[in-house]
Amino acid sequence: MLLSSLELDRPTPISCLPDDLRLRIVDAAGAGFPSPAQDWEDPTLDLIELLRLDRAASFVFRVSGESMRDTGFFDRDVVVVDRDRRPANGSIVIAIVDGGFVIRQMVVRGNVPYLEARNALMNANPVRCDEDVEVWGVVRASIRNVIG
Repeated sequence: MLLSSLELDRPTPISCLPDDLRLRIVDAAGAGFPSPAQDWEDPTLDLIELLRLDRAASFVFRVSGESMRDTGFFDRDVVVVDRDRRPANGSIVIAIVDGGFVIRQMVVRGNVPYLEARNALMNANPVRCDEDVEVWGVVRASIRNVIG
C-alpha cells in the first residue's frame, strides 16, 4: 500500500495502517563522510518501527496550507501526532480552533499559552489557549514528498 493512497484528511489511528509498510533500502546516500558501519545496515526499513507508529495514541494528519512553512512544515506534508505527549513551550501542536484542526507552534508568554502560525509572509494573530481551544496532540515526526 502506498502512503499517498491512505485517507489522511482526518485523524487516522495508526492501528488502521497496513502491517506491510516496509521499504527496501537501496543504499546509503552520502551527506558527509562515509560510515564504516554502512555495510552492516538492515536492508529493509519498517516505517511503523522507525516512526514509532505502533502506539495507540499516535495519529497521522496531512498539513493543509502554508501557515507553518518557517518551521519546515509545508502544504501536503504528513505529520505524526502523539495525543499522550504534553505540549511545552515551542512544541508544534495540532489543535482544534473554531471547530477545525490547525497546526501551530505553542508559545508561552507570562504563563499563558498561545498558538502561533510561523509564516513571515502571513499576518496571523496568535490564538490564546483557553476553553474554546483544544490542544489535540504534539507533532513528533513529518514526512514530505519532495516532488510534489
